[in-house]
Amino acid sequence: MSQADSYDDTYTESQVIMTTVKIIAPFTLTYGMFMSLHGADTPGGSFQGGAIIGVTVLMLAFAFGIEPTRRWLKNSFVVGLVTGGVTIFIATGLATIALGGNFLEYDQFTEAFGIAHYWGMEAIEVGGVALIVAGVVITLFFATAAGFRPERHSRGNEGFEEVNDDD
Repeated sequence: MSQADSYDDTYTESQVIMTTVKIIAPFTLTYGMFMSLHGADTPGGSFQGGAIIGVTVLMLAFAFGIEPTRRWLKNSFVVGLVTGGVTIFIATGLATIALGGNFLEYDQFTEAFGIAHYWGMEAIEVGGVALIVAGVVITLFFATAAGFRPERHSRGNEGFEEVNDDD
């Protein structure tokens, strides 16, 4: 018996949904990237763009199955999205400190390199926030889809004694 059978996996293949997602997904991904790349200039921004990019992956999972999508989109890639976003965010902030300013004081880039402070904000918006939000949306979806299994929870508590605070 497969894992899908043992947890009442109710995925049903639908040609209508699969075809619709195949048509819509490139457009939603492009729109999410557009919003992310114009995060500092136009309404919307990188948070909303990252959410749309993450939801595009959710559409694929609903259409083609959660487990196949999870296997296609490796955990290391999703972790890399979030880690990369946090790294870019922190590195941009620390670079402004190293240049003699405060954390995320973008004007330091203008004084040191002669580039507009705009590029520091773009690094945060596109490189940081969009990657973090997309990664977190995908991670939360996969974690929720995995569900709570009591045997997994009980294995994590082996070797720990219950603490009695009445003493």
